[in-house]
Amino acid sequence: MADSAPFPRLRAAFAQNFAEGLERGAALCVQQNGREGLHLCGGEAREGRAWTPETLVPVYSATKAASAACLLLALYDCCRGPELEVGEIWPRFPAPHLSIAELLSHQSGLAALHLSAVIFDLDACRYAIEHSRPRWGPPVHGYHPHTIGPMIDILMLELTGKRLGAFWEERVRAPLGLDFYIGLPVSERTRVAELRAPRLHSGMPHGPFYDAYFDPSSEVYAAFHSITGLSSAREMNTPAAWECASPAKGGVASARGLASFYQALLGQLPGSPFPPEILEQMSEPQSRGLDRILMRPTSFTCGCMCEPAELFGEGGFGHAGAGGCHAFCEPSCGCSFAYVMNAMEMGILPGRRVLRLIDALLEDRRCGDA
Repeated sequence: MADSAPFPRLRAAFAQNFAEGLERGAALCVQQNGREGLHLCGGEAREGRAWTPETLVPVYSATKAASAACLLLALYDCCRGPELEVGEIWPRFPAPHLSIAELLSHQSGLAALHLSAVIFDLDACRYAIEHSRPRWGPPVHGYHPHTIGPMIDILMLELTGKRLGAFWEERVRAPLGLDFYIGLPVSERTRVAELRAPRLHSGMPHGPFYDAYFDPSSEVYAAFHSITGLSSAREMNTPAAWECASPAKGGVASARGLASFYQALLGQLPGSPFPPEILEQMSEPQSRGLDRILMRPTSFTCGCMCEPAELFGEGGFGHAGAGGCHAFCEPSCGCSFAYVMNAMEMGILPGRRVLRLIDALLEDRRCGDA
């Protein structure tokens, strides 16, 4: 007899990840047109504590999509768009004629700075950015893993007088009741899962990107080390990490919270502050081709990734986070997907756990089982 429950393949794939020992604790959520179609969770959030739908976990760079959406909303509030030149808001920015769209799609050439700064010190980050020279310009692009965080924070300050975390809380998270924090309140600390660093079963990963990542003289190494702090699971397991509100990687969320954010972008949540223009801006590719930092083809919209295509469904966009978490939406069908976990894996982009889940999601949809 056929399985009458929705998403049978996705349910099986989620269970298989646990059966193969790839998970410690994890959750996923699928929402469509404002309704939740599936929520799964399993394993442990911490030693002796089960993962529940209310469990939160650091989501690293999955934060970037929400941060970009806030910057676009702040521009919209000022009757401006992402074609605005950065220098009109931030005169000392090293590439003043760069547009906001180009900055958010990783074309500024400031992924690797000539000075270093600590992620917790925004003034030091501003100084390091302002005293660095772009290593490339449009149409060349390369992922900015860390520096795009203080760039967004500074632009938010100049536009609104508030840092990103405060704007997110006031305009988006609190009004919509999202379980997705950029600056975690003390009251929510007990809900946060404990991250586990990757296990190196077969040694370190190989390939041109990893060769460059571990070479202190390389541009790739500098991109991941110009802004220091929050570079290990141990650091991310501290209240300082959860509360720092870094726009690049400071988000703490549940799977439901991440999926609901994308429903808000799609205009499917009552009271969403995001107009259709922002969905269009976050859907439309702005950069494409070989990524100078990730050393593989990628494509970015204003704040989100849309390639590699296997990570984003049918015409979708979203953002992955270090260790394996991932979230995206597909505007054509009003669907959003989010997956979070605490057993981190090696790699910058999500690996076999997420690919298995997305393949199952798409197959369920093709077969009418969603």
